[in-house]
Amino acid sequence: QVQLVESGGGLVQAGDSLTLSCVASGRPMSRYQMAWFRQAPEKEHEFVAAISRNSDEIYYGDSVKGRFTISRDNAKNTVYLQMNSLKPEDTAVYYCAATDRKYSDYTKASGFDYWGQGTQVTVSS
Repeated sequence: QVQLVESGGGLVQAGDSLTLSCVASGRPMSRYQMAWFRQAPEKEHEFVAAISRNSDEIYYGDSVKGRFTISRDNAKNTVYLQMNSLKPEDTAVYYCAATDRKYSDYTKASGFDYWGQGTQVTVSS
């Protein structure tokens, strides 16, 4: 079983950039499809980005396309989320997620089996 720990959240102003990191332990991250989701107060988990085991497939949610970039370094067991041009509506708790299922809907929270504890991102206007 893999354990996930996110870091890098904080309070920033609109237009700023922030990079989140998620370190996997317990098993090699290369076994897992990885993703970022976010959850704002009183809202459902929202898909942000997903990346395949060898980075050959990458998907983004419509609200972050062109602003956020997901990447991974399997040697460091770390997945990143580079967030540029942040907006107040990006404010949420950001979660790292993993699955080793061969077939799954990588844009839905139900497609992932392992989750980190989350890191808060707050964007002020």
